[in-house]
Amino acid sequence: MNFLELVRTRRSVRGYLTKPVEREKIMRCLEAARLAPSACNSQPWKFIVVDDPELKNMIAKETFGKLISFNHFSLQAPVIVVVVLENANITASIGKIVKQIPYSYIDAGIAIEHFCLQATEEGLGSCILGWFNEKPVKKILKIPEGKKVVALIALGYPEKNENPDKIRKPLEEMSSFNSY
Repeated sequence: MNFLELVRTRRSVRGYLTKPVEREKIMRCLEAARLAPSACNSQPWKFIVVDDPELKNMIAKETFGKLISFNHFSLQAPVIVVVVLENANITASIGKIVKQIPYSYIDAGIAIEHFCLQATEEGLGSCILGWFNEKPVKKILKIPEGKKVVALIALGYPEKNENPDKIRKPLEEMSSFNSY
């Protein structure tokens, strides 16, 4: 499919089949993330693929709680990818200080979206999760102190093959030329 079709097709999936995801497909998603651009080519990310069912369920249970129940679907996903922010190189780190822009977070977001777009191309569904209990996730996966988990990605075959129209602002409202 062409790029705009791919972007129109990609959506946040919140229902998954129990079918395992083939390692080759995951590897292609990781390759797409690896090829993402980053400030000063610092590539400040590490993707931890959690596909062991018991370990994956432990991570999934950290995405909801008694008061917050909206991520229960993560238990259905056969894979959860944990995205860890790594140290940026010296040039990007100086740029962050001078410009006061968190380039590493922007870079990780780009890599995450590359991963999710490739997942769509592979016939997989994904959902980027920003709500999770970071400390237990870090402990479960033995992520070193000082590292930041910025997102989780639920990954698997969608339960439903629907592609509803996206509700988005009109182009005129979200863009302009030559001035605000």
